[in-house]
Amino acid sequence: MTLRLQPISRAEHLAFVASRASVSHMQVPSWGDVKPDWRAESLGWFDAQGRIVGAGLVLLRPLPKVKRYLAYLPEGPVIDWHDPDLRRWLDPLLAHLKGQGAFSVKMGPPVAIRRWSAEAVKAAIADPGARRLRDAEATSYEPHAFDIADRLRRMGWRQTEPGTEEGFAAGQPRYVFQVPFAGRSLDDIHRGLNQQWRRNIKKAEKAGVEVVRGGYEDLPVFYGLYAETAERDRFIPRPLSYFQRMWTALAAEHPDRMRLYLAHHEGDVLAAATMLVVGSHVWYSYGASTSRKREVQPNNAMQWRMMTDAHRLGAAVYDFRGITDTLEESNHLLGLLRFKAGAGGEAVEYLGEWDFPLNRLLHRALDVYMARR
Repeated sequence: MTLRLQPISRAEHLAFVASRASVSHMQVPSWGDVKPDWRAESLGWFDAQGRIVGAGLVLLRPLPKVKRYLAYLPEGPVIDWHDPDLRRWLDPLLAHLKGQGAFSVKMGPPVAIRRWSAEAVKAAIADPGARRLRDAEATSYEPHAFDIADRLRRMGWRQTEPGTEEGFAAGQPRYVFQVPFAGRSLDDIHRGLNQQWRRNIKKAEKAGVEVVRGGYEDLPVFYGLYAETAERDRFIPRPLSYFQRMWTALAAEHPDRMRLYLAHHEGDVLAAATMLVVGSHVWYSYGASTSRKREVQPNNAMQWRMMTDAHRLGAAVYDFRGITDTLEESNHLLGLLRFKAGAGGEAVEYLGEWDFPLNRLLHRALDVYMARR
């Protein structure tokens, strides 16, 4: 059965998202408004009866000095990835984007490959023979995911390593940490925290740490902590305007799409974080904290409040987003992995991102350009 692909309205796109159990926050129409340097388009796949059966948000970024585009579907598209005939989904997508002037297409299939329990992650970190997470035995595998990867390769797609989303180096994390909430009470989730987390939550409560929800007007406070975090953890921070634009765009689509939390202690804001919500999937998006007063454990207190609120919202999963897969002690991100693993749950490896060069010369030129930056 062939499928028809065509642009769809925001309303059609949102209606389809609402019909799905889980869709990435980067695959809702408002995410295009967060990325002003990209031109956004909502696409829909229709069956023979005219019903929408798949959707995708595509971002188009112009190549400097040439009217050609990199087309990017972050953590998408939202299609039936287990269909034995993926061509009927992806061939119309490539044809449409080629007609739009795209020289290359990048996508991130939302398909999990492997999962490691928190205990398996802890054991892998302690194992001197495990240099990367993939060196450790996974707790569970998704056998169909490997078949999907093989079919994509046969169709001409090629797997890429995640980037930093600086300029053209668009990329999302291949490894994330998630805490399953479905079918679990809040007490169950609390029991799943490791002893250090439970102790720190209690310590923050005794010290008088108060976690509150903030609004748009509190974003500069969040940003001050975020800039300090960027300097401490050695990453390039986004500008304040990015978070203001994100808040405005997401809130216009849904009043509860984005939340801001702030951890207060005796008049000081010690930590802050953003939380994103799409259906039953909740993400801890951006976190920030100061080095001062760490002994009162504001980060654990803030995360527990966010997890509690996510559970009240009916979340099926609380997503801590990206983690490093490098387990060597010299890796400065290993502490963050330990922190996230302390919440229980599991590390999840996704299929990663895949490229399809529509114009091999321009695609190769982009690779050379990015390698020299």
